[in-house]
Amino acid sequence: MNTATKVAAYAGVLAIVFGGAWAAGAAAGPLGGPATPDTMEHGAEQSGSADSKAESKLPPGLSVADNGYVLDLAQNTLPARTQQTFSFKIGTVSGDTVTKFDVEHEKKLHLVLVRRDGSGFQHVHPEMAGDGTWSVPLTLPTAGSYRVFADFKPENGVKTTLGADVQVAGTYKPQQFTKDSRESAVDGYVVRLSGDLTAGAESTVTTTVTKDGEPVTDLQPYLGANGHLVALRAADLAYLHVHPQDGPGAGPEVKFAVEVPTSGRYRLFLDFQHEGKVRTASFTLDTTGSAPASAPTTATPTPTDDHGGHGG
Repeated sequence: MNTATKVAAYAGVLAIVFGGAWAAGAAAGPLGGPATPDTMEHGAEQSGSADSKAESKLPPGLSVADNGYVLDLAQNTLPARTQQTFSFKIGTVSGDTVTKFDVEHEKKLHLVLVRRDGSGFQHVHPEMAGDGTWSVPLTLPTAGSYRVFADFKPENGVKTTLGADVQVAGTYKPQQFTKDSRESAVDGYVVRLSGDLTAGAESTVTTTVTKDGEPVTDLQPYLGANGHLVALRAADLAYLHVHPQDGPGAGPEVKFAVEVPTSGRYRLFLDFQHEGKVRTASFTLDTTGSAPASAPTTATPTPTDDHGGHGG
């Protein structure tokens, strides 16, 4: 084999290696077009072994493209401490723009931003123009790399959360969230978090809101609920949007059912409304364990058991 042939072969190997790595990190789930609930349920079974099928779907927010939809940012840089209009579209992998969305929690789309170190959380609601362009004024207070999450459900589609990064130039001073933090003070309010997170199992956490040492018993519904909780896995910002177990009420307690996918540290952000203003409390919590593994069965397998792990 001459030198030119060797170089060409080596380049081909590199293309395969890096192309595969890019595909694994850039997309999650089937991308052949807008997904349906049926394709969401069965999409993971299109390739791979039975053992890998359950793990082939990434948690929400880790990809710019998922379920056949794509987050298309008009800009990926913003200035610090200056309000600027931030715009984007929700597209499809075939190049179309999505313009019809279902209303969820009183809005057609929820936009969440957080700096990559887990600080600077914002939950805002853009407005959509007729051509499918979403826009919202944003002010990012500090420099750094921010993750943007678009949380939506297209009409006749499936609920989807897409994520992309936005850069803010300047001197970056990362914050450290290395210990559990169950109490958050904001605008004279103190919010305490009780309960634990268990990897792979649903658990209940309770937030309790007080002001000047007294319980707040007249919380106001915000987007149809007493509060909204977003949980982000600290290591990679995998996204969970959680809602209260109970309907709107007076407070001061608001309970949430949370199921985190893996063990590790999580940042949790509670939006609550009182006296006409929405405020955000933030917490840091490590998981305390994992869900127990399913007990092994001694039954003799039948020919329909060849997909393993899929119960009836």
